Amino acid sequence: MKKSTWYRDLLVMLAALCVAGVAVVWVQRITGRIDGVAMLIFMLAVFVTSMYTDGYLWGVLASLASVLAVNFAFFTPYFAFNFTLPENLFSGLVMLAVSIMTSTLTTRVKKQEQLHMETEREKMRANLLRAVSHDLRTPLTSIYGACSTVTENYDSLGKEQALKLLREACEDAQWLNRMVENLLSVTRFDGEQVTVKKTPTVLDELIDTVLVRFQKRYPKVPVTTYLPDSFIVIPMDSMLISQVLTNLLENAAVHAEGMTQLTLRVFTLGSRAVFEVSDNGCGIPKERLRTLFTGVLPADAAADSGKHGMGIGLSVCAAIVKAHGGEIQAESKVGEGTSIRFWLETESIETEENEDEQ
Repeated sequence: MKKSTWYRDLLVMLAALCVAGVAVVWVQRITGRIDGVAMLIFMLAVFVTSMYTDGYLWGVLASLASVLAVNFAFFTPYFAFNFTLPENLFSGLVMLAVSIMTSTLTTRVKKQEQLHMETEREKMRANLLRAVSHDLRTPLTSIYGACSTVTENYDSLGKEQALKLLREACEDAQWLNRMVENLLSVTRFDGEQVTVKKTPTVLDELIDTVLVRFQKRYPKVPVTTYLPDSFIVIPMDSMLISQVLTNLLENAAVHAEGMTQLTLRVFTLGSRAVFEVSDNGCGIPKERLRTLFTGVLPADAAADSGKHGMGIGLSVCAAIVKAHGGEIQAESKVGEGTSIRFWLETESIETEENEDEQ
């Protein structure tokens, strides 16, 4: 048992027993009697302890402490132990039974939840492996084909044709490199409890970095941006969030057929900063929208015109946003376009101008 868990369980037991003791005294002052009430209240404390602690130890300890407390302070003779009375022995046996039954039930429930989470993670790994096998095969085949064509027909190929094949191979290699980055992020976030190292990041600087990175890869795809006028600082891992925004923009550039407008919009909603990437392309079907962030590869993806799948990139986006304590969602209409947005908590930072005014 971890030390932190041990301390937590100890505090739960002590808190439950203290509340029970205070409740019994309060009832006694109001009603003037505690016949049978003390045992019921402490039995509830034993139940709560067994419910919210791990294993059987704390429930048994709580039941023993409750029996001693009730016997010593709330049963005659007061402030003396007397275990010869049948009701005292009965109350102790009842509390012990309650603790054992409750601990058994909660332990089984926790094991079922853990098994369910393990099953879900295995499904995610299987889906990711399925998506990876498809997404990696296509660019590798293209690279191999381009290199083989150039090496085997070097003398007969024209310079322009050879350069075109090599450029295509370079593009596929760059995409493979980004895929590896995404897979590394998936392995980093494939756990129950994930923490990211957040540092205050200026919104404008983040967006500038993302746009420069995106324009290098897609110089012919303009991006319209809408940013708040106020100075906004967001606690985040800037490298990971920039990867999220880059993935969203790249997915639109690659998959949004017929797109004429790509927009990156950021606005504040209370204490949250909302990031939205939208396009006016072909849209996403409803059946595909349901599994957009799970890494599941649709059955018809193999016939997707040789394009790289979007499953891995968006599953990484969802994992990163979730690790930051945010949420991500998508809206789409076939033939009208797609909007994907996520939110992060912001920090309230005063600018130098505001400080000067004060």
